[in-house]
Amino acid sequence: MPVQPNLFPEPGAPPKPHPAVAAQPRSGTAPLWLQRISLFILVLFCVYLGIIVAILPWWTSVWDHNLFFQSRPWLWSVLRLGAVRGIISGLGLLDIWIGISEAIHYRDDRP
Repeated sequence: MPVQPNLFPEPGAPPKPHPAVAAQPRSGTAPLWLQRISLFILVLFCVYLGIIVAILPWWTSVWDHNLFFQSRPWLWSVLRLGAVRGIISGLGLLDIWIGISEAIHYRDDRP
């Protein structure tokens, strides 16, 4: 019959861990398969979003005929400038670079 742990330890005494909990190794890292899946999803998301952001300002059927932009004249006057389109495309290319860089510099964090 298992022994009942002391429910009311003496004041100032550190609590003793349960033997089943103490026997389990504690690891601060996620399993390897979860690390690799999360990297794959991150890279896929960064590259996909980067391609959309890089191409969208130059896609005239979407960018020039956008009712959200056209209903706000102050915003439309800024977003139709070529320099602003270039900056937005640059952010898309930067996002693609971040995704590829994460894939290249990945290292397994094995416990």
